[in-house]
Amino acid sequence: MGLTLERPAQAPGPAVSRPSSGSGRGSRARWVWSWAYSGVLSVLLTLAVLLGYLVTGIASGTVDWTALLTSSTWSPGNLAFGGLAMIYGSAVVCVLALVLAVPVGWAAAVALSEYLPPRLTKPLRLSIELLAAVPSIVYGLIGIMVIRPFVADLGDVPGGDSLLAAGIVLAVMIMPTIVAVSVDALAAVPGRYREAAYSLGLTRREVVRSAVLPQARPGMRAGVILGLARALGEAIAVFMVIGRADGRLPESPGDVLSSLVRPGQTLTTKLAGPEPMLAGTSGPYFAALCGLGIILLTLVAVATVWGTRGTTGRAARAPRARRSSAWLRTPKDRITTVIRLGALLLPGALLVGMLGILLARGGAALNPVFWFSPSEGAAGGGIRDQIVGTLLLLATTALIALPLGYGAGIVIGTRASAKTARVLETITVAVGGTPTILLGLTGYVLFCTTMGWGRSWLAGAVVLVPVVVPVVALTTAGRIRSMPGEITEAALALGLTTSQYVRSVVVPYTWPATLTGLLLGLARAAGETAPLIFTATVFFGAPALPTGIVNAPVQALPTHIFTLSQDSGAPEAIAQAWGSALVLVLITAGLLSLAVLLRNRFEGARRWTT
Repeated sequence: MGLTLERPAQAPGPAVSRPSSGSGRGSRARWVWSWAYSGVLSVLLTLAVLLGYLVTGIASGTVDWTALLTSSTWSPGNLAFGGLAMIYGSAVVCVLALVLAVPVGWAAAVALSEYLPPRLTKPLRLSIELLAAVPSIVYGLIGIMVIRPFVADLGDVPGGDSLLAAGIVLAVMIMPTIVAVSVDALAAVPGRYREAAYSLGLTRREVVRSAVLPQARPGMRAGVILGLARALGEAIAVFMVIGRADGRLPESPGDVLSSLVRPGQTLTTKLAGPEPMLAGTSGPYFAALCGLGIILLTLVAVATVWGTRGTTGRAARAPRARRSSAWLRTPKDRITTVIRLGALLLPGALLVGMLGILLARGGAALNPVFWFSPSEGAAGGGIRDQIVGTLLLLATTALIALPLGYGAGIVIGTRASAKTARVLETITVAVGGTPTILLGLTGYVLFCTTMGWGRSWLAGAVVLVPVVVPVVALTTAGRIRSMPGEITEAALALGLTTSQYVRSVVVPYTWPATLTGLLLGLARAAGETAPLIFTATVFFGAPALPTGIVNAPVQALPTHIFTLSQDSGAPEAIAQAWGSALVLVLITAGLLSLAVLLRNRFEGARRWTT
């Protein structure tokens, strides 16, 4: 909903002390909106650069779009480029992930918000956010160790590489995102709706269904959209468990279920494999790969439009009391309570299981020497330099992404009309769902080659910024839309300008949710591997801290883990990979815990306006 905070000609109420209408007030307002619109501009610029890269690649050769969309034959040697099997694989793993993650995530979010006392809610929510902090490269390692053997036994297939394994890994990855964003949406529902519903004699299940969910549904859908964007754009974790088999399609409708336990290919795994490097920078092979990138971006945009329809610019309906049959009300309420609390146990069990695996396999990380000594050879020594490089990349990314994402969220939530907000959200989620391998390849061409930076830590941080900005922007905009109407009405009555409204009302109200979005974005960025391989990191030989920007690579934990995990025949390399994975999880969990403490302090103070 677009907001124009102009005071009516004869607005009642107390007068507000304002600065004089001089240049100081105008310059502050211009500065506020220049900063906010720079966030939107950064999203649009990212998409423009990415599309420019893909369109230039398509123009460098001839793309048979009919074959790319309808054929399953992929044979570069025969100049046959059919992407239907990859489109099918992407659709299947995303549907599997959503089917598994959305019911559990929404039920867990409702249990956290509506069923548990605050003394239990905060630690349980922290455990779920810690699950979100597990980097994707670690999910890939656990998928190799746990999910693939499970699927191998289930489907009686050797190895266990399959679409089902990829879908399960993605479900575990996106569930914390759905829970975290949904809890924020539920917490923003004013308490008076619950009180009014309880006063009518409704049970807790009926209160949640009739009074809470209708108000929180837009924010909860935003959580699903963010999860879908991550599922569509995830490459490395899926790359490690799907098998990467070309041309696999069900031969008949009855073959669909059996195809789930066989290896497959998705759009992201094709783009994250070695083929983009083998295809060069022009010709039909490279053009076909760029065509796959366009298809993937289109799928993300379509999913976003479908997911956001009816959630932007529509006022929430007033809650209506809905009662079940009298004799069923109490049993239904008890059954629902058990189901929702049971769903809340699953994320906690997943976190405990992951930590148990990491502690059992990554025991080297428990030795302080492993943290503070440099690596030696291919798999010896410690990971001091990789830790320093990772922290440098994350800190730089956060400093750039937070103001840009927050500004974009404010523009979408307060300044844009309903139609414009919907378009901006679509573009923002499309950027967030972009395969990071495409970001890495684009960054390599732009920064490392065209600008002559070579491998550079700053290029790596800039490439990670589009991963974080959409999460911050969408969580901020969702929080603004869920703001109680009386707060905006009070601002209108007081005659606040838009810049005063943002500073005094929007910023204090949205800051806790923005922190959630930032830490979720950084959690994803912390495990990104593909973009850093092309732009910022080397396996060995780089100093702990770079001395410049040009030709100044770093070593980082995600790429270090990925490289070691490919050497499955060397036990010392695998042990080093698991130890590095545990360190990466502990570092991310520490940063996340600090952010949660700060967020809880803001929420506890209830500083919604200043």
